[in-house]
Amino acid sequence: MKFNSKNKIAIITGGASGIGFAIAKKFVQNDIRVVLIGRDKTRLKLACETLGDLADYSGCDLTQLSELPKIVGDIYDKFGHIDILVNNAGMHLKKGMNEVTDEEYQKVILTNQTAMFSLTREVATFMKRQCAGTILNISSMASQYGLPNVIAYTASKSAIEGMTRAMAVELAQFRIRVNCLAPGFIKTNMSTLALEKDPERKKKVLSRTPLGRLGKPDEVADAAYFLVSEAASFITGVVLPVDGGNSIGF
Repeated sequence: MKFNSKNKIAIITGGASGIGFAIAKKFVQNDIRVVLIGRDKTRLKLACETLGDLADYSGCDLTQLSELPKIVGDIYDKFGHIDILVNNAGMHLKKGMNEVTDEEYQKVILTNQTAMFSLTREVATFMKRQCAGTILNISSMASQYGLPNVIAYTASKSAIEGMTRAMAVELAQFRIRVNCLAPGFIKTNMSTLALEKDPERKKKVLSRTPLGRLGKPDEVADAAYFLVSEAASFITGVVLPVDGGNSIGF
């Protein structure tokens, strides 16, 4: 699956590791220049060195909302256009509902939901001028069905799916498509460590996943590339699970 991706510019948040890095790698392999955004400049620099000449980065804290217009403006001024935005960055919080403080809840909402909205608004401003663009949000299985002990994370990811549909309708007149991926249990360093420490949870995850295994970051990246490509030119406002059937398994 190829499309005219040469000279395209993609912003990817949280692209230094895991799913975000896999998406960046897939894009670079298909001649899309990526700009990674995140807080850890050391990790971002290392990721760009691994990805090669088509990778750049901008170190920032996405929760500093007032800084986002300048960051996006600088990227636009440098390259002259922004074609793709992947909202992948986020934080997790595993706590029982009654143990989550208001401050903790608001921090997750700010990071996963508000910052994503603010960044998308700024990028969409430039995409409107171009009358073209693709936005891809990353949700989670937590928004597909009830998971215990992740109330704030679930709320933020559910909002992302709702915003995906609302943005898709509002931005369609500017030829901007907005879609969303909802990864299931993907084999990243973080998830592997968590599941190895909790064999019962791992057993439950695999037992309700019809394909019987964890997903690979590359498989999420393949779906991401499809949704931003011309092969998906008539697809907008969808939430696509990439979960081996976990969301419909029993």
